[in-house]
Amino acid sequence: MKSQKTFKDKVYDLAKQIPHGKVATYGQLARLAGSPGAARAVGMLMKTNLHPDIVPCYKVVASDGSLTGYSAGKGIITKKEKLLHDGVKFKNEKVDLNLSQWMPQ
Repeated sequence: MKSQKTFKDKVYDLAKQIPHGKVATYGQLARLAGSPGAARAVGMLMKTNLHPDIVPCYKVVASDGSLTGYSAGKGIITKKEKLLHDGVKFKNEKVDLNLSQWMPQ
C-alpha cells in the first residue's frame, strides 16, 4: 500500500518548486498542500526547516508581501538580501506580489 504524503512533505515539496525570482505566501502553500486554513502551520514548518539549502524557506512571505519569520543570518535583513539577489521585486519594504508571486501551473 502506498503511503500518503504528510502535510509537511507536501509543503516542503511545494517550497522546493518555487522558481528563482519568485515567492509564495504561507497561505498559498497551505492551500496548495490541501489545508487552506493552515498558513500558520506552514510558517512553523518554515521556521523548523532543517534543510534551508534544499527547502528555500526564505522564498515564503506573508499574504501582503511582508517579510516575516526568518532566523538565518541577520533575520529579515538576510531574507530581503537573498530575495533581492534572486531578482524578486519589491515595493518599499514588501515583495511586489503582482510581479513576483509564483503561480504554479
